Amino acid sequence: MSKRKQHSPDFKAKVALEALKGEQTVAELASRFGVHPTMIHTWKKALLEGASGVFERGGKKAPEVDEE
Repeated sequence: MSKRKQHSPDFKAKVALEALKGEQTVAELASRFGVHPTMIHTWKKALLEGASGVFERGGKKAPEVDEE
């Protein structure tokens, strides 16, 4: 059985930002980065929900998205 891929937070952010740009479709991005389109939607949603945390004081760390 194959093991699931573990993507770094930097990779997830890069893919999610590309999805937010809207220059390519999610299907095109999935093919380009070798991930499932559902993961791109999940990472994009997590980025949008956690974006306000970047500007909060106190240095709280946002929870990571589970890849399941």
